[in-house]
Amino acid sequence: MTSVLDGYLVDPNLSLLDKTRIQAQVLVPVLRALRAELGKDKADAIVKGALRDWSKQLFAAIGDGIDGNPRRKWAAIQSVWGEVSGREVEFEILRHDEEALDIDVTRCRFAEFFRALGEPELGALLICEADFDIAAVGEGEVSLDRAQTIMQGKPSCTFRYKFAPR
Repeated sequence: MTSVLDGYLVDPNLSLLDKTRIQAQVLVPVLRALRAELGKDKADAIVKGALRDWSKQLFAAIGDGIDGNPRRKWAAIQSVWGEVSGREVEFEILRHDEEALDIDVTRCRFAEFFRALGEPELGALLICEADFDIAAVGEGEVSLDRAQTIMQGKPSCTFRYKFAPR
């Protein structure tokens, strides 16, 4: 079965962490060159805008290719995203029912990688923010609140999904 994320992953045999490392090999030097030329604030704003737009459009397009209602589209993407990103994190499911899904991630290899590079903000843009773009595919039937992330230096990532009544 072809995964809904195959186009995003490029090579389904490549882990999401390896894909992210390849992206960083290109993005980090470009980001640092832009900072040297334009200053940190302006360069970071340009990169943030470009990566956020890309991610929002990407996951919206993936959602458009899935049959069903918005919650089903979110669930299809979330399931596969959880499989590919879940290999790189340790987590605990605190609640999972018709109203909510609460997860705490207690270890994140993505955060370890980007913090070691000294670029946790870039890691947040490439990895952490995608969770909100996936939730947006739920078109109000799914919402996500996250008060903290390991990428920000906190001890855990707090995922708090809420589901609209069916």
